[in-house]
Amino acid sequence: MKPRTLCALTAIAALAGCASVPVGPSVAVMPAPGKPFEVFQADNALCKDYARQQLGVEPGAVAQEHVASGAVAGALIGATAGAVLGGGHSDAVAAGAGMGALAGTAAGAGQANYSQLSLQRRYDISFQQCMYAKGNQVPGYPVPRYLPPPRPR
Repeated sequence: MKPRTLCALTAIAALAGCASVPVGPSVAVMPAPGKPFEVFQADNALCKDYARQQLGVEPGAVAQEHVASGAVAGALIGATAGAVLGGGHSDAVAAGAGMGALAGTAAGAGQANYSQLSLQRRYDISFQQCMYAKGNQVPGYPVPRYLPPPRPR
């Protein structure tokens, strides 16, 4: 494998690694006064699952899809440009494809980052709604009154 090809593949892998989506909330939620911490932990786990379901997609898969599609599109455009500008020489086509893949991966990583922010915002909203409905303290909303479950008769 040529050093240039190896360098391009390493750069693509590095950029693809940057496109990850957090799978947890980025907001702080506190238990209601007097609410047992164990109950809060159960609410937290339930609401994380609820928020993940509300997204309807696996966040990491969306990000990787953007990076991969950007790399493929960039390689095709770069190879075409290399063929046209290089007079059809294989070295020019390969160089164009490598540069195109690198640029396409960067563009795909940028799109993945935008998707990441959008998905994170949707996740956080769903998580906060669930936690508030469970009686927990969510910043910016009045403190809900926690009522313990009724005792069995």
